[in-house]
Amino acid sequence: MFFMMGITQGRKDFEYNQTVICDRCGTYGRYQVFMTYMCLSLFFIPCFKWNKQYYVQSACCNTIYSLDPEIGRQIARGADIEILPQHLTQVQAGYRSCYKRCINCGFETQEDFEFCPKCGRRF
Repeated sequence: MFFMMGITQGRKDFEYNQTVICDRCGTYGRYQVFMTYMCLSLFFIPCFKWNKQYYVQSACCNTIYSLDPEIGRQIARGADIEILPQHLTQVQAGYRSCYKRCINCGFETQEDFEFCPKCGRRF
């Protein structure tokens, strides 16, 4: 009899959108919420998940925070909850890039332009 199983680590990103002023870099950013977990698969079908941990990553400087598990479970169920600073514990410090990047064409520059020199859109 042939039996296939495996244990893998997975990540699930949630549809969550909260605009904040980042405590680390002081600019406007957005929280991106995700969950990591371990998963047992039988015949390539995920059957059991454990060790679920919820994290928040700031879009401005990529700082990663550990999120309170109860708040994470509510966000996973689709609740529209505001994440407060007391719900977060910093795990990994981020960095602020010295480059400006155009969201329209992807052009990067270190100059202090207000508009992209390639496509003319505001940075």
